[in-house]
Amino acid sequence: MASLSAIKQPTGEPRKLSWAKIVSDVLSPPVVWIALSLIVSWNASATFGEGLYWAFIYSFFVCIMPVAFIIYQLYTGEIGDIHMQYRHERYKPLAITVVSTVVAWAILHALRAPMVVELLAIMSLVEVAIISIITLYWQISMHAMAITGATMAIGIIFNTPLAILTIPLIVLVGAARLSLDRHTPAQVFAGAMVGALAPVFLFLFGSPVLRAILQAL
Repeated sequence: MASLSAIKQPTGEPRKLSWAKIVSDVLSPPVVWIALSLIVSWNASATFGEGLYWAFIYSFFVCIMPVAFIIYQLYTGEIGDIHMQYRHERYKPLAITVVSTVVAWAILHALRAPMVVELLAIMSLVEVAIISIITLYWQISMHAMAITGATMAIGIIFNTPLAILTIPLIVLVGAARLSLDRHTPAQVFAGAMVGALAPVFLFLFGSPVLRAILQAL
């Protein structure tokens, strides 16, 4: 992923590679969500192949399609770099992500994917929808949202000690975004809060209600 951020730099800016850019690429929202979907799907499935199947459906629509659109915008000059430094550059990709995430959930539900995988898609949809609304007015950190959301989801679905091991990644991602001057501390913190609250609500408080609704559909 590190090479993607170097595809096209803003005019007059030399190509540079730093720890912060590497962290931003390796722990970008699509990468984090693909990894999380693999872990959750494999755990919820009877076989490795079945888990890979559910993870692929989730990853293709939630992560790969939006990234493909971003790369297209990068080559056409609509955005300056893959992490979309300016707020207005994020509007279209976020809209595409919302729509494609709805499609991901619909397919997973129609194919009767494990409930936890469906809830993962709904979690991603809620997080992206909230981030999209906030982005219209303020450049909240999607990186902080994704890594914090993944940490909370791991803690809820698996166990707290495992989630604790990933907490340093939240700090690392936040420091990287601040080092690159892409966000203020408040924007990083707000992104982390969105990422933390969505899985808690969906997997803990809202889970029984959501399960009943999904089973009735």
